[in-house]
Amino acid sequence: MQNKVLILDFGSQYTQLIARRVRELLIYSEIYPFNNPPTDLTEFNAVILSGSPYSVRSDDAPHPDLIGIKGKLPLLAVCYGAQYLSHFYGGIVKPSDLREYGRANLSHVKSNETFLEGIEVGSQVWMSHSDTIDKLPKEGILLASTQDITNAAFRLEGESTYGIQFHPEVYHTLDGKKLLENFLIKIAGLSQDWTPDSFVERTINQVRENIGSEKVIMGLSGGVDSTVAGVLLNKAIGDQLQCVFVNNGLLRKNEFNSVLNQYKGMGLNVIGLDASNQFLEALKGESDPERKRKIIGNTFIDVFDEESKKIEGAKWLGQGTIYPDVIESISVNGPSATIKSHHNVGGLPDYMKLKLVEPLKMLFKDEVRRVGASLEIDSELLGRHPFPGPGLGIRILGNITAEKVKMLQEVDAIFIDGLKSWGLYDSVWQAGAMLLPVNSVGVMGDERTYEKCVALRAVQSTDGMTADWVDLPHTFLQKISNEIINKVKGVNRVVYDISSKPPATIEWE
Repeated sequence: MQNKVLILDFGSQYTQLIARRVRELLIYSEIYPFNNPPTDLTEFNAVILSGSPYSVRSDDAPHPDLIGIKGKLPLLAVCYGAQYLSHFYGGIVKPSDLREYGRANLSHVKSNETFLEGIEVGSQVWMSHSDTIDKLPKEGILLASTQDITNAAFRLEGESTYGIQFHPEVYHTLDGKKLLENFLIKIAGLSQDWTPDSFVERTINQVRENIGSEKVIMGLSGGVDSTVAGVLLNKAIGDQLQCVFVNNGLLRKNEFNSVLNQYKGMGLNVIGLDASNQFLEALKGESDPERKRKIIGNTFIDVFDEESKKIEGAKWLGQGTIYPDVIESISVNGPSATIKSHHNVGGLPDYMKLKLVEPLKMLFKDEVRRVGASLEIDSELLGRHPFPGPGLGIRILGNITAEKVKMLQEVDAIFIDGLKSWGLYDSVWQAGAMLLPVNSVGVMGDERTYEKCVALRAVQSTDGMTADWVDLPHTFLQKISNEIINKVKGVNRVVYDISSKPPATIEWE
């Protein structure tokens, strides 16, 4: 695939945002760890260097190999990247007198520069660094400044190399998208051809070429990712695809039957398999969240492996893996920290002897939904909130029992149904309930109770990397709280989680 942007990741929390902003311009981008770049750079038309938590002055500073990039491909260096270009190419980087973090405004913008077309003095940018560029390299030409940062943006004479000490990928930089557009389209000359329709067409051709006449078995979860992946594979290979929908006993209330019927109505060849007892037995007595994830993942593999043996000629395993899963999981061996493992990435044992087909593994969540719309999947299904692969297993803090699962299913159903009936569901990116390992005193009628506490969670996000809590109407929360306590035996207290990500995660485990 030509017309690609390479993003070298130095461990910044914002790296995925860079990729997303590039793709919003309908230009395809891929992220690689700085220490494991692609061997073939001819596939890429431009390169972006990310920020980093490191200082370029430290002994353990990341050192990328730019021999095949700098001066040869259009290069945009962001924050750490810009400081790296200065520090190692003749400039000077010093510790800043004070940490440069947060909003700032451009006080100087060099005129007649393609890189800054449409960006005016006063434009708001977002800073996040503790070092600052004190002196540009000899070839450096100053392009923009803020009141506190003289060298906020620069280019190197004689090459298409640009550096900025602010982050164009975050929404606080109001003209960040315009700056990226200037660099990628006007300077690098890339085409805006990354569309859902082009992705579908390209992927179908690739799948047909790779799969040939062999069969694919795929586990469906009921979520958007696996559904879109299943429909895409079905469009490519038809009856060569056998889908399996496993009930792990940790799904939402009545979800197994309703989703199974929905899949059959979409024309998918799907088997429904109720393995809830097997999962609950495997989880018995386990409270550690990471071990619960691994138990659920391993049990799914065992169940799935057993079922795959019944399907004659199955040579491939289809998965709904998406790009954030891939990035977070490979970062264990790269510069970024992994927060938690993903059950659908790199978890296949050798004994399964199945090749992987992951048609969505280069897409972000919003791109998956756009591809689903291109495939004419029902909008209600595409609009479903994300639901964790381990299901309610990581929303029950502590050990898991059938009684706790049933309790949380009832709580969750009241919350989700309430959001829908109040017209709030589509304004929330993800919502759910957590069963806490906490009993508290309550009064119901004239009787003292000592029962469970549940936490409701609703967040707004784009792809789950960052999230803000949703300020749901207090009258709604009051009604839902009363309904939960009155209808769900064993619950006498409801709280609402108002933490954002970061510092919290969306899920509690």
